[in-house]
Amino acid sequence: MTSPVKIGPHLVGTGEPPFVVAEMSGNHNGSLDRALRIVDAVAESGAQALKLQTYTPDTITIDHDGPAFRISAGHDLWGGENLYQLYQRAYTPYEWHAPIFERARRHGLLVFSSPFDQTAVELLEELGTPAYKIASSELVDLPLIRLVASTGKPMVISTGMATVAEIDAAVRTARESGAGGIVLLACTASYPAPPQDSNLRRLPVLAEAFGVPVGLSDHTPGIGVAVASVALGGCFIEKHVTLDRADGGVDSDFSLNPAELAALVSESERAYAALGGTAIGPTPAEREGLRFRRSLFVVEDVRAGDPVTERNVRSIRPAGGLPPMEIDRVLGRAFAVDVPRGTPLSWDLI
Repeated sequence: MTSPVKIGPHLVGTGEPPFVVAEMSGNHNGSLDRALRIVDAVAESGAQALKLQTYTPDTITIDHDGPAFRISAGHDLWGGENLYQLYQRAYTPYEWHAPIFERARRHGLLVFSSPFDQTAVELLEELGTPAYKIASSELVDLPLIRLVASTGKPMVISTGMATVAEIDAAVRTARESGAGGIVLLACTASYPAPPQDSNLRRLPVLAEAFGVPVGLSDHTPGIGVAVASVALGGCFIEKHVTLDRADGGVDSDFSLNPAELAALVSESERAYAALGGTAIGPTPAEREGLRFRRSLFVVEDVRAGDPVTERNVRSIRPAGGLPPMEIDRVLGRAFAVDVPRGTPLSWDLI
């Protein structure tokens, strides 16, 4: 069993309830008021944390319109868009971070972010972020991982698109540079992601290979895939969230609305509770049910000397009589005493 990672007051790891993180991303639609309302909705949902992305268009790319800087025309959401212009729509201005952090903390909600360069790390350190997230595309940016790890904060690393060798390099760099714990997230870096590409069976493989808690950064529609991840050892679930998909945020198509986020929180907790242990046998909750197993009962009034027949003795509910498998041993015998209907059959009666 891997050791849990402490993120703020929460322990994330095997043996701990799922840690649910709501990713705001660009679903604020360029409005600080909307961003703050998302914070309120996340807090009300019961999720443990809110996550941001800390970059500007100029810290994540450059303003260039060459073919390499355009998303492929066939992309489901952003086909043909220029990267710089997309990030202009999606980024969360640096000056919004302080009020968002303050609003989240007022609710008792943990808040942290994905940094994309040194200026982002400096801002997040000033705000006292309790953890950092490395996005899938940045997993190969080892200098960035080294910088983030040097803060000594816990790191959550998404592994979308990554090979085992690339994940190993990222984890080694984070450990050697002083990260205060690592959580690895399985991720399909496709927006939206088809459920069949989730490959949740890799979760225990990641946990065993790297000796860290694992979870899921999920871009599939709905909550089914995320809830299923709990059964494979996922202890950290990240989903994008919006106030209303109809509002058309950049990530709205694969984001949860507040009611769905609340359902994810409750259903992932239910899935975790359902894991239980490996014992086979009746549980305490089945105690009442055991009273209503089938057994052999006298179903007609009989007198001493009457034969035991299929008409006057049957296998019925409740329990209390001889086991049903004894029917062949009792048929043809005689009753030793008068027995009223509704009496559980026992050996002393025949």
